[in-house]
Amino acid sequence: MSGQSLLVPGELSPTRSVPGNIRRPEYVGKPAPTPYTGPEVQTPETVEAMRVAGRIAARAMAEAAKLIAPGVTTDELDKVAHEYMCDHGAYPSTLGYRNFPKSLCTSVNEVICHGIPDSTVLRDGDIINLDVTAYIGGVHGDNNATYLVGDVDEESRLLVERTRESLNRAIKAVKPGRQINVIGRVIESYAKRFGYGVVRDFTGHGINSSFHSGLIIPHYDSPHATTVIQPGMTFTIEPMLTLGTHEYDMWDDGWTVVTKDRKRTAQFEHTLVVTETGTEILTLP
Repeated sequence: MSGQSLLVPGELSPTRSVPGNIRRPEYVGKPAPTPYTGPEVQTPETVEAMRVAGRIAARAMAEAAKLIAPGVTTDELDKVAHEYMCDHGAYPSTLGYRNFPKSLCTSVNEVICHGIPDSTVLRDGDIINLDVTAYIGGVHGDNNATYLVGDVDEESRLLVERTRESLNRAIKAVKPGRQINVIGRVIESYAKRFGYGVVRDFTGHGINSSFHSGLIIPHYDSPHATTVIQPGMTFTIEPMLTLGTHEYDMWDDGWTVVTKDRKRTAQFEHTLVVTETGTEILTLP
């Protein structure tokens, strides 16, 4: 694995503004969102709105990813995604969610998830996950992907490639009538072939008008994930695989989650709607 030094927190830039005509999620300005009490199965109208939100989120992530290179700061990536979403009438869902200060998450190397964009400079050989969620039309679309920065070592490159493949396999396993735990069973069995850890305490989730509806999508084979998959359900799958342990530590910022052994980790995510025969990915650009 690359011998890069471990990450340390950088300096935050001022909070970015969102035009006043863009609708805010209900949790902005509050310490926490109002708990979701609606159904997990969504109406065709809600799903159509989520297609719009998902497409904007995917395109915002792609625009930010174009900038990824050694010498670029994670805050610069935040600026690109923020401006893309605002320019297309969407609110960056993470901005103000439980007081998160930025418009996407940037998780570098040993950061499992929820890294905060700041003055951190990307280095040749890093890997970085961008996690972008857009809110428009009263609904959210959520996606993430891990990217290579410059010349990345083979072990890290394979981790990224195989994490993407674990998501693809999990999506194919989703069928009406199956239990949610089929998702984690597929991911964990694939990851074990390579000796990877599978993060357990951070999961996929139901999503709709709520950023996190309360439905939990484990990425390991959980005996408790017995909810039956139904057409019209909308949720994310977002496996986090590690080169070592699945255990983690959290930085003092209350957000940044790093592997306990500080080995590298990768993640990929799509928002899906369950169809009569499988799924439709809602976060395609």
